[in-house]
Amino acid sequence: MSVPSNTETVVSVRGSCRLGERLGRAGAVLGAGFIISVGGGYLLAPQRMAPGFGFTDWPRGEANGFLNVKGVRDVVIGLIMLVLLAAGQRRTLGATLLTIALIPTGDMLTILVRRGSTATALSVHGLTAGLVAAAGALLLRRENR
Repeated sequence: MSVPSNTETVVSVRGSCRLGERLGRAGAVLGAGFIISVGGGYLLAPQRMAPGFGFTDWPRGEANGFLNVKGVRDVVIGLIMLVLLAAGQRRTLGATLLTIALIPTGDMLTILVRRGSTATALSVHGLTAGLVAAAGALLLRRENR
């Protein structure tokens, strides 16, 4: 029994959509784990983490509480991603990731405007924004049925 040639095409299109969704989910899991660990670093060892953000100077004294605020923000964002993933909310997670990509974009622009490290702004924050947006876009792709 031979399989019509159009069936092979349909299977490969569906397989590629599923691959895109799997890549999006993997990106979400990796991204969530990464941002939770970064946030944890800002909560547990803020002065050690701060130089990697891209600014040349950080708040001191009571003002260094900002670093903990950043840590809380990052941990909560990662947890939101995991909750949506665990709830099976693929499209909601995709839209959320596209929105979350604005955070590293804003971080990048803030560093650039304040004359921080251009290399860090682009390589850390710009790359993060791109990867998060790509994972979101993959999760929003419509399946061909």
